[in-house]
Amino acid sequence: MALAQTGQPFQEEVIYLDRPDTAERIARVSPSGHVPLLRHGDLVIWDSLAICEYLAETFPEARLWPESREARAVARAVTAEMHSGFEALRQHMGMNLRARKPGQGRTPEAMAAVRRVQHIWNDCRARFGKGGPYLFGHFTIADAFYTPVATRFITYDVSLDPVCDAYRDALVSHPSFLKWAEAARSEPPVPKYE
Repeated sequence: MALAQTGQPFQEEVIYLDRPDTAERIARVSPSGHVPLLRHGDLVIWDSLAICEYLAETFPEARLWPESREARAVARAVTAEMHSGFEALRQHMGMNLRARKPGQGRTPEAMAAVRRVQHIWNDCRARFGKGGPYLFGHFTIADAFYTPVATRFITYDVSLDPVCDAYRDALVSHPSFLKWAEAARSEPPVPKYE
């Protein structure tokens, strides 16, 4: 979503997971053996946060970080927290755009993560979000990182307060998300995730 926000043309290569050739295909393109990965000319970047930082520096006109220093610091902190944390949410409420699993995954740890996410969303919207429907008003890297969480809240039918409801809806109606979701839904299902 951050790359789409730059307005730059790009070509996406999808590597299906949990197939016999998955590891081999990823190893051919990624020095870490993980995806996502960005190739820009001869440069290869294999971490999602590093990719986004590179995009923000390379395409400053996309405004991928907020302009004010305070907002930018908070945006980086909440993005880094999502990038490296929320293990219980990832484990118990996995992302699946096709599924609906109301009431499932609600371990105490997962629900603590849900409360933390709602606190982040409310705090950022109240302090920095006056200029638009996103955490910092306009769409930023932070929003790209929280979009998968928004989809989990739909999949698992997690009740949110009105501010978080509106923010979740803004994320899942963003044009680049709609395009991404349509492409994801057209991929063949992976039985263990269905």
